[in-house]
Amino acid sequence: MVLTAEGAALLLIDLQERLMPVIADQEAVVTRAVRLAAAATLLDVPVLATEQHPKGLGPTVPPLAGYPQRVMTKTAFSAAGDPGFAEMLPAGTGQVVVAGVEAHVCVLQTVLDLLAAGRRVAWAADATGSRDPADRAAAIERARQHGAEIVTSEMVLFEWLRDARHPSFREVHKLLR
Repeated sequence: MVLTAEGAALLLIDLQERLMPVIADQEAVVTRAVRLAAAATLLDVPVLATEQHPKGLGPTVPPLAGYPQRVMTKTAFSAAGDPGFAEMLPAGTGQVVVAGVEAHVCVLQTVLDLLAAGRRVAWAADATGSRDPADRAAAIERARQHGAEIVTSEMVLFEWLRDARHPSFREVHKLLR
């Protein structure tokens, strides 16, 4: 059940300029999401992002903006419920690591739809936020009850690496400092 970089994708949900200022622990959420995106890039894991109504909520926050290979604009709360999502997810993706905001709305609905579609979902809890921490906690618990694996960004990095002899180990390990 260990996560692997092969067949994985990182999905960053709605980490947008006008939304992040109201998110509890916003700096930690963005820092951990950047950690995931940087490691994914080093390990050839596709980085995908969504933006909910960017005209109103702005683009992806600058620290993350350079990482996604694909960005999908959406109005549906669940990214997986958007008609363009199937085209966004690379063929052969069996596992999706998910992070973003808001945990109890767009992240939760996306996770539930991915699970219903038979995907393995690892929810990076430390790279996920909501305005109210209670909403975040309830969303994570609900997703866990439906089969999502609740992980941290550091767990993901070490599972993707699998071994300290991995050629990218030093570079990925630097992301933890």
